[in-house]
Amino acid sequence: MKRRDAAALMLAAVAMPLRASESGAATQTPELRSALPQAELAGQATLSFWGFEVYRARLWVAPGFKSSDYAKHNFALELTYLRDFSGADIASRSIKEMRRQGPIAAAQEAGWEAQMRTLFPDVKTNQRLTGIHQVGRGAQFLYNGQPLGEIRDPIFAKLFFGIWLAPQTSEPRMRSSLLGAAAEAP
Repeated sequence: MKRRDAAALMLAAVAMPLRASESGAATQTPELRSALPQAELAGQATLSFWGFEVYRARLWVAPGFKSSDYAKHNFALELTYLRDFSGADIASRSIKEMRRQGPIAAAQEAGWEAQMRTLFPDVKTNQRLTGIHQVGRGAQFLYNGQPLGEIRDPIFAKLFFGIWLAPQTSEPRMRSSLLGAAAEAP
């Protein structure tokens, strides 16, 4: 998929909650059991653009998780891609979505995007990228269960995971589906 096509698809997103029959078993992968042994599935959804499914997302949280303070908890967000994307496009789109939460200094933005471009591989259909939020440390990333590396910056981690979990997300329906039972009543 060309970059322009991928960007156009990103503009018309629709998040759909997964039905039990679509989600597969709600069991943790071995790498998540190791990183977050007590975590449970909070929720899941599929992100679609103009009728094209892009990825399935699953949020794993530990007991006591509070959606209003998501950055104060360890958790994992697992994305299973349903289309091919370049790592560079994923990094670029991530920065654009992170900006929705507030201004980011140009130098900081450039540094984070460069780190993500280095870490994120090109993905093919049914491949998984998993981000693990580590309180006070940053984010660890896995590709099909194998470590990619870390970005050791708690502010980066808050804004990155805020793409899906912050109230300012571009996908409020996806946020609601991901938070599921972990969502707090307004």
